[in-house]
Amino acid sequence: MNAAAPGPEVLAIVGPTASGKSSLALDVARGRNVAGRLTELVAIDAFTVYRGMDIGTAKPSIAERAEVPHHGIDLCAPSQEVTVAWFQAEVRALIDGVLDRGATPLLVGGSGLYFRAVVDDLRFPPTDPAVRARLEHTWWERPAAAHTHLQRLDPVAAARIEPGNVRRTVRALEVIELTGEPFSAFADAWTRYASVFPGLRVAYLEPPTQLLRDRIEQRARAMVEAGLLDEVATLRAAPAGLSATAAKAIGYAEAAAVLDGEAPPDRLAETIAKRTWGYAKRQRSWFRADPRCTPTDPAAVLADWAP
Repeated sequence: MNAAAPGPEVLAIVGPTASGKSSLALDVARGRNVAGRLTELVAIDAFTVYRGMDIGTAKPSIAERAEVPHHGIDLCAPSQEVTVAWFQAEVRALIDGVLDRGATPLLVGGSGLYFRAVVDDLRFPPTDPAVRARLEHTWWERPAAAHTHLQRLDPVAAARIEPGNVRRTVRALEVIELTGEPFSAFADAWTRYASVFPGLRVAYLEPPTQLLRDRIEQRARAMVEAGLLDEVATLRAAPAGLSATAAKAIGYAEAAAVLDGEAPPDRLAETIAKRTWGYAKRQRSWFRADPRCTPTDPAAVLADWAP
């Protein structure tokens, strides 16, 4: 848990799935919402943005949202494709709104990519299918020549890309053509952990491995028992259906396989738990690479942030 810094205070509780982030965030907000101060929660999650995707994303209950203001939930239809750039703009605007009201934003989430996109100075260069296709036509059969061309335009990017990796080379050339900036200018920000919010304070939760696995299995069973199959069936029956992004969400893809007769219903919770555990391991690796994320005791967070 890092120390306070100059600027308006922005809090964040991050960690892998089932690490206890949401319940701790609610406790922190309840403890801080006294004497006229207000703390509002902002979800940093790739799938709670979708309306109707409630059980499988473990969204806060209606009662919890009534008790403590929540933002970043139910922002779009499940048929919409959500990009990191879109999420960055939407959630930063929500955070600015909280700060403008004189309240403290408390970010809560387990997506390391979305967390960094919101709090750090990351830029996501555009893409253009027509430009990409033209560049591929020009360079696909000549990877060495493509790499040499990139070396002239952006030697830093070329040094980071294998000469035979024509896909990445073409992507770098595409960005240069579309933006007029070197591709390396966008990539360099990933090596820096400098927040756009100077007052950012981060608490990272990482329960012991066995405890985390047990919680994941319990959550998977609870989702199935709460009616995940019915939720997925309803979402798929809607005229617009699910976007490719939404359909791949953990729990939803597995439930769809059951509904399609491709997987046994009695193994649904087990299958979800297995995939969730794989994701949780990737989450831990992502956050461990962030120098702001040192495993923190939830009790210490509560005592420090909501005395």
